[in-house]
Parts: sequence; C-alpha cells; structure tokens
Amino acid sequence: MLGAALLAAARSKRGAGCLRGSQLQQLRFLNIHEYQGAQVMSKHGVNVPPGIPVFKVEDVLPAAKKMASPKDGEVVLKSQILAGGRGLGKFTNGLQGGVHIVKAEKAPEFAKKMLGGTLVTKQTGPQGKPVKALYVASKLQLTNEMYFALLLDRKTAGPLMIGCGEGGTSIEDLAEKFPDKIVKIPVDIREGITDAQADQMVEGLEVTTDKKKAAEQIKALYKTFVSSDCTMVEVNPLAETADGRVVAADAKLSFDDNAAFRQKELFSMRDESQEDPREVAAHKYDLNYIGLDGNIGCMVNGAGLAMATMDIIKLHGGTPANFLDVGGNASEQQVVAAFKILTSDSQVKALLVNIFGGIMKCDVIAAGIVSAAKEVGIKVPLIVRLEGTNVEKGKQILKTSGLNITTANDLDDAATKAVNSIKA
Repeated sequence: MLGAALLAAARSKRGAGCLRGSQLQQLRFLNIHEYQGAQVMSKHGVNVPPGIPVFKVEDVLPAAKKMASPKDGEVVLKSQILAGGRGLGKFTNGLQGGVHIVKAEKAPEFAKKMLGGTLVTKQTGPQGKPVKALYVASKLQLTNEMYFALLLDRKTAGPLMIGCGEGGTSIEDLAEKFPDKIVKIPVDIREGITDAQADQMVEGLEVTTDKKKAAEQIKALYKTFVSSDCTMVEVNPLAETADGRVVAADAKLSFDDNAAFRQKELFSMRDESQEDPREVAAHKYDLNYIGLDGNIGCMVNGAGLAMATMDIIKLHGGTPANFLDVGGNASEQQVVAAFKILTSDSQVKALLVNIFGGIMKCDVIAAGIVSAAKEVGIKVPLIVRLEGTNVEKGKQILKTSGLNITTANDLDDAATKAVNSIKA
C-alpha cells in the first residue's frame, strides 16, 4: 500500500495546488457512517442517541414517529455521508443544511429533498457526496457539550486520549486559541486504560453529572477503540443530558485496514458510493490510487518513487494528474487495470510510466503496457522509463510493439518528455 509518508507528503503539497481536497482519502483507514458507528459503540456499552437508519422515503414517517420527542414531536434528520460539516452543508438541489430538526409529520417532506440528493460541505469538495441514507434520531436535551477522542499517537507509540470541556465546535480552532483547555492522556496499550486515567479524563472534561458513570463511558469508548482495531474514535460532542447521562451524541470512527481479516463484520459496512470510483477500482486489483489536480497521469511502483516522480514533474513545469502505485509484484492483468484507471480521468493529457524493476520485472511491465495500450486505445502521449530486472527485454517488447510509445533513459528524461508532450 502507499505509505503514510506518501499521504503526509501529498497533503503537504496542497498549497502548491496539486491535490484535490475532496480526494484526500485516508487510504489506510476504513470510515463508516454515523448510524453504523452508533451500532458499533453501543455493542461496547457506549451510550448513543436512539435512532433508526432509513434508505427509502416511505420508511421515514414510521421511523420519525418512533423517534419523536414526547414534548414537542420533533426528530433529527441527519444526512449520512463520509464527510464533516454536514450541518452547514448545502444540497445541489438548493436545500440548505444536511441536518434538520423537524416535526415528525414534516420529516418525509425534508427526506424527499435529502435522500438521493448530493450534499456539498467544506470537506467534500464542490462535487459533494451522495446521500443514500438518513439517520432519524431522537432529539436530546443536552445540558453540556464536551469533546473526546482516542487516536494512535506516534510520539507515545500507543493510544492517546484527548479531551476538552468545550465541545460541539471546531476543536482545531479551540486548541489553537486555548491550548490549556486540551487534556491529553497517553494509555499503555499493554496495560489498558486505568481507573485513574478514566477519572483524570472526567475531571478534564469538567463533567457535572455522575462522574463515576462518566468514567465508565470513557472506558467503554476505549474498549470500542481497542476491540474494533480503530485508528480513531472522535466524539464531538460527548454530551451530558438533562436526565444525567453522558452520551456520544455524534461520533466518527475509523478502522485500520490491516485488521480487515479479523474485523470482517466491520469491513462489510464499507460504502463504496462515498469513495472515488477510481480508488475503488484500484483496491479491487490490489493497486493504490491517489487523485491529483494536474494533467500527467503517473504509474509507478513504490511510494518513494511515486514522490520522486511527482517532484520531478513539478520541477520541469508540469503537474501530476494522479498516481497509481502497482506495488512490487504486479501481474500483467494488474498493469492493464492500472492503465484503465489512469485513462478514466478526462484531465489526463499524457501518461508517464516510471518503473524500477526489482521483484517487479521490466518485461512483465512492458508486456502489460503493450496489452493495455492495445485494449484501452490510449489517445494521449505515453512516456515509459524502465530500469532494473530484465530491462533490456522490456525495452525490446516496447520497441517491437508497433505502438507510439516514447521511451526515456532516466527519470529526468522521462519528466522532460512528458511535460513537452503536452506543450507540443
């Protein structure tokens, strides 16, 4: 898989206009919807708001009647997309807001505009994300809102609890302005969370209700984190209710892809409609894809070579349109699939293949390139740089293919030819 270093470096290049913010996926993490996260947390003893996921408009009214507040008959309709900022988002059909508090009888009216619509938020990019489910939830009377998160911390090499007595807002802004309000407690993964640590977090959160029960909720959230192989559990807000409970009012959970083999039930929740279709296609062929903003498609093998390729393209005045990492041992079939994915992007004006053959043999790559070019019918300039195992065999396959393929002697030569092919 593309390494974490690649993702971090790619994100750092956003300022240079390289990456589409909407495509900055956490490639190592599975994300699930809010209603699914609530189901997972409740299994481990976390208090969550009562709610019913619905996928059809005709199911909204029965669900709304069940969840309606006995005081005012209102329910909360929450659009289910894998992005933040839903409340301030806007549907492409004009409806403002992805979260609405409405009377139960009015719920179907709103649901018609929400279900099947496309919601645009600050995290989705201008194309937005499709809303295929609504979470019809009870309206809670919250008396205090806090922030709580569990994540994997590089510095302490283990889980880190983060808390703040103020929640329901941007924790990033709060941490920048008032860093002293943020409580951080590292947990020894071998020992697990202790009673003292749970109590310390409760004090840091400034819980006003039953502190013992609140500590039990912190432990339950930690249990969720460990038992489910989470990379992050973020609850914002973690709230106190009028009846004295501490509830995970809204939460985001992410899971480590490396644990898919033992978390099959969790990974069956994956919603591919929320992902870049090219990433989905790449995943099926055990390839790795990242979408960028430029016009030179790149096929590489290895995260380090990927970064070097992007950098040298930029150095020569070009911009990469995407990267597709075929890894160290791709088959000819995978190479063909890689070309199909790369050329599916209409902004690609040239293709640069940069392969260093080690375990990955250059003749296999060359054969895949020829097969892909013939099958896909590549209509843009194709520049290929091969080096390493069986490189001469690979070059001979390209030379005798009868296709219009430009070969390069080294990476600098390849980048120059790729950039010039677009300028021509």
